Amino acid sequence: MTPAKYLLYRLNFHKLLKKQADQLSKFVHYLKFAEWVSQNQDLELNDFRAPGSDYKRRYLVHEYLSNNKILNAPVSYLEFGVADGETLFWWLDKNTNPDSRFFGFDTFTGLPEDWGNYKKGTFDLKGIKPQVADSRVSLYKGLFQETLFGFLQSFDNSRKNFILLDADLYSSTLFVLTTIAPYLKTGDILLFDEFSAQEHEFLAYMHFLKAFPHIRVRTLAAANNYACVAFEVVA
Repeated sequence: MTPAKYLLYRLNFHKLLKKQADQLSKFVHYLKFAEWVSQNQDLELNDFRAPGSDYKRRYLVHEYLSNNKILNAPVSYLEFGVADGETLFWWLDKNTNPDSRFFGFDTFTGLPEDWGNYKKGTFDLKGIKPQVADSRVSLYKGLFQETLFGFLQSFDNSRKNFILLDADLYSSTLFVLTTIAPYLKTGDILLFDEFSAQEHEFLAYMHFLKAFPHIRVRTLAAANNYACVAFEVVA
């Protein structure tokens, strides 16, 4: 350690500049996201610069995937962040193949930590899972760190995987991506629901690809100004 660095440590210089450092970190993440956007505008589906934000526009991407990539073929649908099951029910209606399987993961008690302006516990369903009559569906209650390892021990990886990442948080998203990395194969789909959250899902995506350079993906479609973004594994 150089004398200058040692002196800064002794003076607790990091405490004096913590607020500025946090703001600088946010600005750096914004620049990285802006660079990514500039490189990913020429897509078959992209509503970039559409006025305002509309949560329902994410279904433009879901429709695109259903019509162009899934085509009612047998899939393993894994959703991380099921909540009340709105998206899960949407896909159950779209994909009626009897050989498809649907797996949903959630605590059903809200966010396990703060996410931007949303505080821990937001989206709480009192631990109650949505009622699903379809026998193709299995729901797993608990933190992903508690449920995913056990699930993967008996997971049938023979079908195309369609993985919906709707956990919002950096920690949750990165955990899922790194844990399922050994199971990803060419043709699998990754769909992020809050990709434009630059310090959460986007950052988790970037760190995931850096940690697993052998996994390559291509951007397929985007909606709601890059909040909802789909990727296909190509290698």
